[in-house]
Amino acid sequence: VVRSTEFSEGERRSLWVLVPAVNESSYIEPTLWALADQDDTDFVLCVIDNGSDDGTPDRVAAFAARTSLSMVLLREPDKGVGCAIDTGARYAIAHGAQFLVRTDADTVPDVGWVGAARAGFDAGGELLVGPMVARRDENGVLARTGFRMAVLAASAFGAVRPRNLRRGVQRYRMHAGFNMGITAALYERCGGMPRRPSPTDRTFMNRVRAAGGRIHHVRGMQVGTSTRRFRALGVVGTARWYLDRGAAVEDPR
Repeated sequence: VVRSTEFSEGERRSLWVLVPAVNESSYIEPTLWALADQDDTDFVLCVIDNGSDDGTPDRVAAFAARTSLSMVLLREPDKGVGCAIDTGARYAIAHGAQFLVRTDADTVPDVGWVGAARAGFDAGGELLVGPMVARRDENGVLARTGFRMAVLAASAFGAVRPRNLRRGVQRYRMHAGFNMGITAALYERCGGMPRRPSPTDRTFMNRVRAAGGRIHHVRGMQVGTSTRRFRALGVVGTARWYLDRGAAVEDPR
């Protein structure tokens, strides 16, 4: 633990927001302020630094001094977003979390994101997935439309991909790690996030399916994500990445 807000046992929050970060000093502040501006701020914000050397933890600490959010800053030395998320999730669960919501350090969650996630859990969802859209401040209408079409194509392919088809479990639902929620109970039941570098989304979803998790799509859980991976790798390269064929490529995020 690098830094932790002091809050009493009686103030322990049931919902935690997890944000993994590595060398995100130029991106993370808009993400943090978007979380501070949520309609529902009854949560603990947990940032997991994954070995940054660009001052990212200092940016997070400076933000923490200017916000009333309950915050925890962890350091995970083992490289990989899966390692960072798993460490953050298990720390949160050990400190009273019943619900975990995750985004990334280059996103801008809508103001009602946390509230929509809470409503999704209240409605019985164990794994929540939300819309995947491109950030407005980085992309024009055409770029955002292209991103949306790519997401729809990838989702359709994922639904029929042989490696995603398993008898006796519910159908595969594409999701993005930058916009998801999960109950603590399901997280532990499915074995948690794979402790490895990206991509982890497909493996994690199949763990959830095998564990019988109830998957809900929550329309109001919207997050705008950076498209820098698309710009760096192109459409084909990004597709290869998400098909688990890009693990040897350095993540441009």
